Amino acid sequence: MDQTERFEAERPRLVALASRVLGDHAEAEDVVQQAWLRLHRTDRGGTEIESLPAWLTTVTTRLCLDRLRARTPVPVEEVEDVDGEHSVPDPADDVVLADTVGVALQVVLDRLSPRERVAFVLHDSFGFEFPTIAAVLDTTPVAARKLASRARAKVAQPRSDDRLADWEVVDAFMAAARKGDLDRLLQLLAPDAVVTADDAAVLLGTPASIEGREEVATFFDGSARAALPVLVGGRPAAAWFHLGAAKVVFDFTVADGQVRAITFRAAPDVLADVVRRDGGQARG
Repeated sequence: MDQTERFEAERPRLVALASRVLGDHAEAEDVVQQAWLRLHRTDRGGTEIESLPAWLTTVTTRLCLDRLRARTPVPVEEVEDVDGEHSVPDPADDVVLADTVGVALQVVLDRLSPRERVAFVLHDSFGFEFPTIAAVLDTTPVAARKLASRARAKVAQPRSDDRLADWEVVDAFMAAARKGDLDRLLQLLAPDAVVTADDAAVLLGTPASIEGREEVATFFDGSARAALPVLVGGRPAAAWFHLGAAKVVFDFTVADGQVRAITFRAAPDVLADVVRRDGGQARG
């Protein structure tokens, strides 16, 4: 297997790692491509790499750290090294892939310092040992442990304004529905969540009623691929469009960061009030 084939075999793992650290899949793919370019230059320079997975893990994580630092407008307090020696184990040995970070957690991660964020994600999400994290961050295992511990405390006690906005809950729910992410749907639904519909929507084929978190999640799992984000009556919602016109509105009731109810609406007066949006804002 040549160098390119070996890199491509590692690419999915590296993208998953970078996506978790950065919270942005497109940016993660860009970082991994940068890692490939560095590998290509290293290969041309004749430098021998003892462990390609370890080398790629370290380079990708440090590129992510650079991106995080570029986002930070002011210097942040870091943990000082208290140990004079650095341990350098193989970073690839401890990788354990996990599911994508939830939107709510991402809000908190964005408020961590770059080094806190890297230490927390590598240890708590991917199972890296602290000597490994220390090697990536060019610090000591004790300092790496302190970074992760401080980050964990911030994640465990988020600020009051860390709760998702209603439109973020709606969009996260619809994204999970399209991707068939049943676990995420269950997380976003209240235990007593219900689905109802007006008469016009029922005539178009929507269910008249669904009750319970599991039942609602199962119905939406892998569905609503053609729905787009909208506002209806000023509320964040989604709508199924056909030939450029809204045909059915998914009207959400959100409370405490969870979906309490979804009402399918197709009455003409409701459809006339639909406005396309980008995120929480109406489109101009």
